[in-house]
Amino acid sequence: MKRLALLLIVVVLAASSASAQDVWTTASANGEVARQAFLKCWRFVYGWLQAADPKSGLIPRNLTESPFWNAKDSAADNYPFMVLTTYFTDRALFEGRMKDMLAAEQRLCNRLDRLPDDFLFETQSFSTPEYKLDDLIFGAAEYVKDGLLPITELLGPSPWSERMLGMLDDIWKHGTIDTEVGRVPAASHEVAGDLMQGLSRMYWMTGNETYREHAFLLADYFLLHYLPTEADKLRLDDHGCEVINGLSEVYYIASKKAPEKHAQWRAPMHKMLDRILEVARDENGLLISLVEPRTGKLLTDDKTDNWGYNYNAFLVVADADNEPRYRQAVEFVLSNLLNNKDYKWENGGSDGYADSLEGGLNLINRLPIPQAIQWADYVAAILLAKPRDTGVIEGWHGDGNFARTALMYAFWKTQGAYLEPWRADLRIGAAVDPEGYTCFQVEADWPWHGKLRFDVPRHDEFMHMPSDYPRLNQFPQWFTVPAGATFKTPEGTVPADDLRQGVPVTVNKDKPFRIRLKKS
Repeated sequence: MKRLALLLIVVVLAASSASAQDVWTTASANGEVARQAFLKCWRFVYGWLQAADPKSGLIPRNLTESPFWNAKDSAADNYPFMVLTTYFTDRALFEGRMKDMLAAEQRLCNRLDRLPDDFLFETQSFSTPEYKLDDLIFGAAEYVKDGLLPITELLGPSPWSERMLGMLDDIWKHGTIDTEVGRVPAASHEVAGDLMQGLSRMYWMTGNETYREHAFLLADYFLLHYLPTEADKLRLDDHGCEVINGLSEVYYIASKKAPEKHAQWRAPMHKMLDRILEVARDENGLLISLVEPRTGKLLTDDKTDNWGYNYNAFLVVADADNEPRYRQAVEFVLSNLLNNKDYKWENGGSDGYADSLEGGLNLINRLPIPQAIQWADYVAAILLAKPRDTGVIEGWHGDGNFARTALMYAFWKTQGAYLEPWRADLRIGAAVDPEGYTCFQVEADWPWHGKLRFDVPRHDEFMHMPSDYPRLNQFPQWFTVPAGATFKTPEGTVPADDLRQGVPVTVNKDKPFRIRLKKS
């Protein structure tokens, strides 16, 4: 660390060329945008915690007419992004109330083994005398896919990933639907899609072959018997698009681990994607929310804010099968996003902008097309203007999705770096200079001392995936520091292991901290 500290002193004091100074100006601007995003997420947490039930400690489903906790909304859409926000902005709250809430929901809400049910605050009991199995499976599947997968993707193995594994096991244990491929817990596009995503990623993370077997059963059901584009209706919006993502994740496993199954699924997978391109795209490549795939009839004029989620599958198959037309379809929609920059996603609500921006950022991470980058900044400005001064965005469980995407956008501007401990006046921003160095700048209004931390290749180190394939509910990776690597600074080299310990930083109002890094 002494060697690293000496290099950093040199970097901070080094004179900058005119072009380099432009990069630092960009990094500073990115730092301010990221600061605002982190701050609004932090306020969101405190705004919602003021409405928490004093007895159980759980947050309500919504702030009006919903005095209960439930799995598919409270647990899936809101609470997880309070967890992630506090990890980066308020570690004491993360270690305290966030973990307490996880313990409480398992203690109070588990109804059938580890499957949760609705919990009423007034009675401190379940909302119904008897449970409905389909509702339990649906709620648990949503909690897995929308809530616990993002936490696990970003933080790695944790009490939240253990919660996810328990629910996945019990979902399958209680499955009762007999199909052509065997007994499964769900056969709908939404729930089966949720499960395929969760099972696929937990297969990679744990190496447990049972998860792969279950995922393959569900993929066989759709690809060999009930192709989504041969259904009466195909919803490419929420409550339907999950099956497209789920199938692409299982297909990715087959491309890496099961060549015979990959070959068997190839034709139906291509048939499904080709039909979506034929009947569900508008002139700019955006996808329509609801279609009749057999006839090609559009059942609505609404463009789905989940367009980017669906296009993840196209990139997965493009790479797995070396099919350039699917990559070209994604390039086309990204190149035309500015034509729809003022489209009111979901009638102008925060959740619509959040989902659209999330999907776009995940694709931009793979295809940084200039028009798409301009669109993302434009839409992010609209999204970041949504919260009230209380921290609450709109007062329903979709507020969590604001925090999810705001964090994701902030990490784009910091290139995955963050400061520890966080403070509301801190600014960490990043930009790439003409020489290929990623330039990180830390600024503060008041004296601060702490650590600059960098992202790691989470797909490899946490999830054990062979590559960072595009998938829903992941946090994109930007600048990462793999173990054992070496990084260049303009003055020398730095071992990745030093960077992974966190770079000591001291700043005050008149003295920013700067470091330029490039992998050797």
